[in-house]
Amino acid sequence: MSIENTNLITLNRYIQQNGKEAGGTGEFNQLLIALATSVKAIANAVRRAGLANLYGIAGETNATGDEQKKLDVLANDLCVNMLKSSFSSCCLISEEDEEAIMIDADKAGKYIVCFDPLDGSSNIDCLVSIGTIFSIFKYEGEGPPTLSDVLKPGSEMVAAGYALYGSANVIVLSTGDAPDMFMLDPTIGEFILTEKAIKIKPKGKYYSINEGYTKFWDKPTTEYIESIKFPKEEGKSPMNARYIGSMVADVHRTLVYGGIFAYPAHSKSQKGKLRLLYEAAPMSFLIEKAGGLSTTGAQRVLDVVPTGPHMRVPIWLGSAEDVKEFQKFIEKHGEDHFQGTKIDGYVPRK
Repeated sequence: MSIENTNLITLNRYIQQNGKEAGGTGEFNQLLIALATSVKAIANAVRRAGLANLYGIAGETNATGDEQKKLDVLANDLCVNMLKSSFSSCCLISEEDEEAIMIDADKAGKYIVCFDPLDGSSNIDCLVSIGTIFSIFKYEGEGPPTLSDVLKPGSEMVAAGYALYGSANVIVLSTGDAPDMFMLDPTIGEFILTEKAIKIKPKGKYYSINEGYTKFWDKPTTEYIESIKFPKEEGKSPMNARYIGSMVADVHRTLVYGGIFAYPAHSKSQKGKLRLLYEAAPMSFLIEKAGGLSTTGAQRVLDVVPTGPHMRVPIWLGSAEDVKEFQKFIEKHGEDHFQGTKIDGYVPRK
């Protein structure tokens, strides 16, 4: 094997170096390394799924009512077991488990981890890119945490990230600064830093939304999408539609190329579809750290206080200028919209 750069910044090196500079105890390092190991194992399972008979349905539904695939179950077990054995977490929230998983006191650490072990799993059998999403909070209390200790707004997050299993396997991670991207080098089995401090473009040319729900949209959503498909300004080009149906893949493209991603509320799903703690909030954290914006349409996603571990919210995120342009349509129609107005415990501005 020939490597031109012999001073590789691996994810492990990056974690250890940042932990040393922060003067930490090493517990946060253990947590991130456990997550990275889970991602490697899931990436391997995804790559070999067809050969290992891991395609298809497991025969159950998860905590949010979605049909579980065999890889969903495997990915969840990998994440839970690795995090439990890292001695760095006290509570886990997974899309696949109805209740919060409280870690036994003799194995507990001080971090709360919320994760979607395999986002986009409806696309598993057709080989579309899928991923893992996670958010990390620090538990500041004494003794075992309760569910109320876990239900924190995304603004209190200490780190977030996602893994993408596609033509390459990557991890995008932020511990409070602009996100960094690491790509798995299969020849050495390590994630290597490939892009540091990612910044999203102020304005993009792609929009990502499921237009199959057009008939159920509210006026701001309908008018905004119409305006970017058929711009009235002379010489202005329409935005290009790009929608995969796997949040990790759609948001990763939005982060890299700019533009806007949306999964809005509509008349058939007035609270939105994406879960706050392990989908909407961590992706919003990453986009905001990269210089973009994220909103439910009525408030900043990171300011929403969850009322339950699987609470859903509408979401619009991406390049700052594109999100601000959408918000003009919300302001135009006042409270005549679904975006954020039906969130549990949220009262729209008067």
